[in-house]
Amino acid sequence: MTIGTGPATASVPVAVAGPRTPVGRGFVVKLLLAIVGTGIAYTAAMAYSLALRIDQLAPGREEYLGYLTGAGGAFSMLLQPLLGVYSDRTRLRFGRRRPFLAGGALIGTTGLAVLAAAPDMTILTIGWLLTVLGWSMAAQTATSSLQADLVPEEQRGRVAGLAGFATLAAPALGVGLASLGTGDPVTLLLVPGLIGVLLVLPLVATGSEDIPATEPREPLDLRRLFGKLLFDPRREHDFSWNWLGRFLFYVGLTFNTTYTTYLFAQRLGTGVSEVAGLVTAVAGAGMVATTIGALGGGYLSDRLRRRRLLVLLAGIVFALGAVVMALSVGVAGLIAGAALSNLGMGAFSAVDQAVLLDVLPDRKEAGRFIGIMNYAHQIPHGIAPLAASVLLTLGPSGDKNYAALYLAGGVFTVLGGAVIHLRVKGSR
Repeated sequence: MTIGTGPATASVPVAVAGPRTPVGRGFVVKLLLAIVGTGIAYTAAMAYSLALRIDQLAPGREEYLGYLTGAGGAFSMLLQPLLGVYSDRTRLRFGRRRPFLAGGALIGTTGLAVLAAAPDMTILTIGWLLTVLGWSMAAQTATSSLQADLVPEEQRGRVAGLAGFATLAAPALGVGLASLGTGDPVTLLLVPGLIGVLLVLPLVATGSEDIPATEPREPLDLRRLFGKLLFDPRREHDFSWNWLGRFLFYVGLTFNTTYTTYLFAQRLGTGVSEVAGLVTAVAGAGMVATTIGALGGGYLSDRLRRRRLLVLLAGIVFALGAVVMALSVGVAGLIAGAALSNLGMGAFSAVDQAVLLDVLPDRKEAGRFIGIMNYAHQIPHGIAPLAASVLLTLGPSGDKNYAALYLAGGVFTVLGGAVIHLRVKGSR
């Protein structure tokens, strides 16, 4: 299969560069298994097992969990484009992506073993960073880059929708697996890791999908390496606008997901602990709505050959849900608003991923640019809660102003969709 290298720019109405041969069901199934496997291994550790090990090694120091997860998040954010750069530059006969997929699973499982056996917090920290490094390498670099390398334009929406479904299912399976544990750290950590390896293996074992790169590599020193963490918005117009649109959408999304429990408690006039069951049920229903949005949005974007309009509509649907939640004082309204927002979130994530694959500036550097794009939804998770704390204080009432927060979130999601719809020209 020949990988196209022509960049999509603002002067090109439709980006058609890239793979032409349709991918088969076998590849899609193996891709989805790899996404689920990496998600199970990582989520099972983060959702429960890491907290258990901290409690065993440093009883009463719950703040250590925040320190470790925060450090892991920052580490992952820095790693993604760097791993992408090295994956793009790999010239092994096994391909560019498979070495990172296999190596990531191996490093991630080693990290889980270190977590299980750690005698103190220092070793536990090392194990956690190895876990983040390995499974980030496998999930965020290899599988996303393979989509960019191999999925042709007419299949990108459907494959992105299925990948979104797998990404949603994996954490639920990981948490469920962790909840079945006996408290033994070896079982809690290594069993999900081994499941992850087994589910990644089919994609690693079949080499026909990962075509080795043959072009000579440019020299790479530290200055050039860290320069690849950035890009020139003046040259990469479509990529830049898509980055900004995704950033704005995820600011709004973070506004409307961080304080859900507190919103429910305020509107229902009860304590936070009393709404825990309702929030859990709404989250489960929300996952169903997100899945419908991802699968439906991806399918429609391929069938209608329209992506940018669907991205805008997804932002509007999310905003409608935010408005309903902002104005609701009863359970029915809160549930309906959450369902609408999740539907929009699922559609946006799938269709905008297809837009990204359409407008990658250089397919030879797909790993690098996908890593940079990940900043657009990771940075909001750090800054949006700080801005949200200001919005909550608006108004004369002594209560937290969740209406202002949720309405602002809706505005941001519409802005994000509008930027992509109006400014990105390299995707239909």
